[in-house]
Amino acid sequence: MSTASTPGRFEAAAEAPANTSRLQLWLGRALSGLSILFLLLDALGKFAKPVQVTDAFARLGIPISLCTSIGALLLACTILYAIPRTSLLGAVLLTGFLGGAVAIHMRAGSPTFETVFPVILGVLLWGGIYLRWCSLRKIFPVVR
Repeated sequence: MSTASTPGRFEAAAEAPANTSRLQLWLGRALSGLSILFLLLDALGKFAKPVQVTDAFARLGIPISLCTSIGALLLACTILYAIPRTSLLGAVLLTGFLGGAVAIHMRAGSPTFETVFPVILGVLLWGGIYLRWCSLRKIFPVVR
């Protein structure tokens, strides 16, 4: 028996959500789609380097030479999150990325919303997976 053709536990859950209602599935897709859209726009902004991005990098004390590298990292993690088979890995990597964003904003003394927004985005992206994957809900039951 070949393991390449046999889906893993999470992959099967992503492709055939047996215990997921249609509402949960579509709400999960909407949350994930919203997260992906915002993260893609953020990554593309780091490549384009408009005034808002360069000003933010200067205010946060990050060299502008890192802008493209940070954008590439964000783009790669977002693509992993957008692909159903690798969305769990993408969510874990994006959680680390967003945690770094919170730390940088706290160190720079940014306004509360700028500091908390990465946390809100992390809740949205994990909420999207949580609603779509019944196996994740079994591992982390929020409501019984």
